[in-house]
Formats: sequence, structure tokens, C-alpha cells
Amino acid sequence: MSTSTRKPAPPRLGRGLSALIPDGPATAEAGALRTVPIETLEPGPFQPRGGMDRASIEELAASIREHGILQPILVRPRPDTPGAYQIIGGERRWRAAQLAQLHEVPVVIRDLGDREAMAAGLVENLQRQDLNAMEEADGYRRLLEEFGLTQEGLGQAVGKSRSHVANTMRLLALPNEVRDLVRQGILSAGHARALLGAPDPGRLAAQVVARGLNVRQTEALASSKPRARAEAPDTPPRDTETTALEREITERLGLATSVKPRGRGGEVVIRYRDLDQLDGLVRLLTGHG
Repeated sequence: MSTSTRKPAPPRLGRGLSALIPDGPATAEAGALRTVPIETLEPGPFQPRGGMDRASIEELAASIREHGILQPILVRPRPDTPGAYQIIGGERRWRAAQLAQLHEVPVVIRDLGDREAMAAGLVENLQRQDLNAMEEADGYRRLLEEFGLTQEGLGQAVGKSRSHVANTMRLLALPNEVRDLVRQGILSAGHARALLGAPDPGRLAAQVVARGLNVRQTEALASSKPRARAEAPDTPPRDTETTALEREITERLGLATSVKPRGRGGEVVIRYRDLDQLDGLVRLLTGHG
């Protein structure tokens, strides 16, 4: 079969990504780079961000007033409106330009379908590290589902390691309330990863926020799992107050704790798994955590 009659292969990520997201300004001769009225742009339907921080946009607007827009906004023609464009990458720059009261903005125009526009918008943001951990995880999931890539191939497309992609996507297994805390910036990605595999991540996340725990303390809290032990036949039954006290100390320290009354006194046993947990306990007890 002659190669002249073969249909071109559909765009893919990886090597073909440079065709979707230019590394530098496209040439004006190619008709891809131009300046357009700011009101002809609108947010595209594939924006991966859940929200944009007003303060950061105002800070960018101040920079734009002084230096202008240093990197063009990536757009595609709006299918149903000639002369109008949908933003694929750079919505934050566009919003800041509005605050800076610019009348025109530089754009790079690419005639992309919905599938390619989604890929370009997600990868543009992922490569620039503009997303929080949950938005990043959602972006990876969408790209994997749409393009059928391996995690290694996706990592190459966005300039990340396979392990980074895999560890970030694990956050999607967390319950909604924990994911929302990450999206809002209340919990970091490190906090969220520490809660993975915990029996009740939502309850532990609430404790982390209320107590202001750092990542190491969160890891200790999530890994402390009191183990049920067979009581000796002659062991007296445990009273509810002692059990409640053990639970409270365990939650406060983030380490499994046993309270053993002996006459008028007794002992408190705190179990740690490794030196990191012991170091976290010492810091907590000395007030240097």
C-alpha cells in the first residue's frame, strides 16, 4: 500500500506533545502567534483547577502591569463563534491581565479538538506545577483514561517520574472529606499520603487539622494501631475508664499506648515502630514538634 494514501495517526502524548504545547513562541509567519482583544477570550471547558487564589492573581496582575505578559496564552478557536477563542492554558494569566486592565493579550492559537485540547490544558498545567496535589491526581487520571497510557509514559509526557505519578494518583483513594482538605490547602500532599491506608482517614484528618500536626506526627498517628491481645485467664477485666484513657493518650501522641494499673500506681507503655516515631514523640513531649 502506498504511504500517500495512509491516514495520519491521531496525535498522542509524549513525542507528539510538542505539537500541542509549544516550548517557545510560535512564529508570526505561521499564523500561530498574535495579539487579540482580551474580551475575545473565555475559559475553556477543560480547566483542571478547582479554583484560583485571588491574592496570587492580584500579585500576577501587578507583575503584568510592570512587565507585561511574558508568555502567550494557549488558545483554540471557539467552534461556534468566529473571532472568539477558548483558553487551553493560561487562564490565570488572562484573569490577571483583566485586573491589570489590558486591552489586548498575546496568544498562541492551536486548532485542537476536544480530546487534544483537554490533553494540552492538563499537561500545560502539570508541567508548570500550577496545581495542588488533588488537581494533579485528577489530571493524571483523566489523561490515563483518555489516552490509555502507562504511568511511565504519562510521567515522560509531563516530565515526572513514574513513582511520582503513581504516588500522586494514590491520593484518589482517600475519602471525599480528606481530598477536599487538600484542595483547600488545609492539608498538604505529605499529610494526605500519611493518611493512606489508615483505618479511618477522615477521622484522623480532622485530628490533624484540629491539633495542627506536622507530616511526621501525622505519619505516627496513622501508623499507630493498637493490636488486640489475648488476655491471660487470671487478668482482671479492664474498666472502661482505663480503656478510654488509653484511647485518648493514643490519639494525642499518635502512638499505641497501654495503661496498666498496679495497686495505687501503675505504668504507661508507649510503643513506637522506628526511630522516626521515637523522635516525633520526643519532639512532641518537649514542645519542639
